[in-house]
Formats: sequence, structure tokens, C-alpha cells
Amino acid sequence: MPTYYVKADHFLLPGYVAGPGYLSVVEGCFGTFTTEVPEDAIVIDRSGCWVAPGFVDTHIHGFYGTDVMDCNPEGLNNASMELARHGTTSWTPTTLTASVDQTREACLSVHAAAVLRGDDFLGARIQGIFLEGPFFTEKYKGAQNEGYMIDPSVDVLLSWQEAAKGLICRSALAPERDGSLDYIVQLLELGVACALGHSDATFEQGLGAISAGANSFVHTYNAMSPLHHRNPGLVGCAMVTPDTYSELICDGKHVSPGAAMALVRAKGWQHVALITDCLACGGLPDGEYVLGELPIVLADGVARLRDEGNIAGSVLTMAGAVKNVVNWNLVSPEQALRMASEVPAKMSLIDDECGFILPGRHADFNVLDGDLSLRETYLGGSLVV
Repeated sequence: MPTYYVKADHFLLPGYVAGPGYLSVVEGCFGTFTTEVPEDAIVIDRSGCWVAPGFVDTHIHGFYGTDVMDCNPEGLNNASMELARHGTTSWTPTTLTASVDQTREACLSVHAAAVLRGDDFLGARIQGIFLEGPFFTEKYKGAQNEGYMIDPSVDVLLSWQEAAKGLICRSALAPERDGSLDYIVQLLELGVACALGHSDATFEQGLGAISAGANSFVHTYNAMSPLHHRNPGLVGCAMVTPDTYSELICDGKHVSPGAAMALVRAKGWQHVALITDCLACGGLPDGEYVLGELPIVLADGVARLRDEGNIAGSVLTMAGAVKNVVNWNLVSPEQALRMASEVPAKMSLIDDECGFILPGRHADFNVLDGDLSLRETYLGGSLVV
């Protein structure tokens, strides 16, 4: 691949926005920003646009007909290609609460999907695995299957990590479950991030988990003990722990724009990670689908459990989330783009691989119009089509 330069008005670089100017791409990797290029340079002119790191989705169960729990490597790679067409260049396939054996099979399949790829594969990179469950509480089960919920076990985690060949980067739990604090401490030693969610924990139990090493909250507001003036709950804990990260589903259905604003102002945008919590029916038409073993119905952009009516997840894309938080006047375009790339990468301890435009890294980036509509996506410097 010959060296080329992308010309644009705004470049989202670490710590600041540069431009107008040019960003070089050398052998599929990022080069440096410059204001001048050689006379014979190959230039891709995207004047008026933003150039930003590809989106990093760290809580996503599937897309375009494939669920992580299907344990289908080929399907995961098909989902990866479709995600790239929607601007997501890195993701951490996310499990659901299931049996220990099924979760192990899911971990095996994610690793297999990563191995199956060739150098010319133009799909979102698998940067890790996020275990959403099974260490949750029944009261706030959401769309998780309570029949498989168990207490945290490092031995079980290690069996999954062996199957995943080290890909597990983050694990979620309800901190009120027996053994939670010991589990969190050991996760820290293993280099795996711990998230809190699907929980009826008190404010104090949440603080105890943070003190033990937990660093984030799962889809904040959803499926957790709410904020109340006499019991701040896990939502209150998220708001007052400034060094932790809070996931946020910004589809306008899971959380209202006003509640999203309250969280962003409490924590600062630097600690709010946009996620989709997208399901396998993402990118597909309304209809009946299955989430794990539970039937769901997708109608008017909302997926619900067919039998109980709980919201089951989303069909949101990261590109849509970015536009929403700007249109809701929550943050600036620069902040929204960072909340969809570097913030989730930091939260999931994968920022050494993705989320930033840095010399020498894979040239995975998005070109967006002035209104932040996604225009093009590049993986390893190649245009995704």
C-alpha cells in the first residue's frame, strides 16, 4: 500500500484537535499530522470533514443476525464486517448470562473468529471479550436469564480465560453477591477490568467494590438500584466516584436525554463511555428474534422480551450514539467522538490497541461530515465498502 495523505479540517488527535491539514497513512498505519505535503503526494481530499479514530464498542452482543452466544466464528466475522460498515473498527464481543459450559464455548468461538481472519479482512477488530454475567442478581436481571446466575468464581473465570486464550478483558458482577470483593481483587491482579451492574447493591456496597478495584458501571441507570435521596444506590455510586467509568446507552429509549445530561455533568464526559448494548437483530428489520434462550420482539427500534416486556438491549450503532449526544446538546463534537473511541478503550483496558490516532498503529479511522454523519471508514488504511 503506497503512502497517502488524508486532507481534512479537523483531526481528533490525542489531547487536541488539529487542522486544517493532512494525516499520513504509511503501509496501513498512522503516520503524523502535517500542514504541508510533497508535490507528488497521493491526497484523499476530505475538506470540511472530521477524521477521528474508528469507534470502539465495548458492550455489544451481536449484529446483523449473529449473537456472541451462537458460538459461530464465521457469523462473528460477518458481524465484524457489517460493524465496520457502520463505523465501528474495534469491539469486544459480549456474552450473556448462560451456563458455565456455554460461556466457555462462546469464549472459544470468539478466539476462533479472531484466528480465522486474514491480513486483508476488513471487519472490526476483536480486541477482547466482555463477560456480562453470570454473576448478577435476580431483582435487576433485565434480559439476563436468572436460572444461570451464580456467585463470582475466579476458578470459573480462569477456565473461560483459558478457552479465550487471554482475550477476556472485562467482567461484570453484582457487588452484593457472595465473594464479590475477593473476585474483584483477583481480577485486578489478572489485569482484567471489573464492572458493576444488574445489581440491587446499596451505595455503600458499590463503594466497597470500587475500593476493591472495580472501575466501571454497566449501562448506567439500566438494571441497577436507582438514585433516591435516602438511598443513593448504584446510580448514586456511579455519580460520585469520579475516577470510574460509566457506560451509557444513548438511543433515547434506554435513558432519557435529561438523565444522560445529569450523568455526564456529574462525572465529566471523560468518564462516560458510549456503548450500544446492541443485539443480533441490530441492522435487521422489525420482527421476532431470540436473545440467548429468551424470545424478543423488535418493534419501532426497541427490542423487548416477548413474555415480560423488559427492554432487552438496543439496535443502536456507535455512529448513532455520537450524533445523539451532540444533538441533545450534552457535549461537543470533539467530546462525543472521544466518548465513542478513547473513553471505552480506556475503560476496558484495551487503549494500547485502539481508540487513538497514534503513529505506528493500524490506520483505523472514520471520516465524518460536519454534522458528524459517518461518511467513510478505513481499516488498516483500506476503505471499507
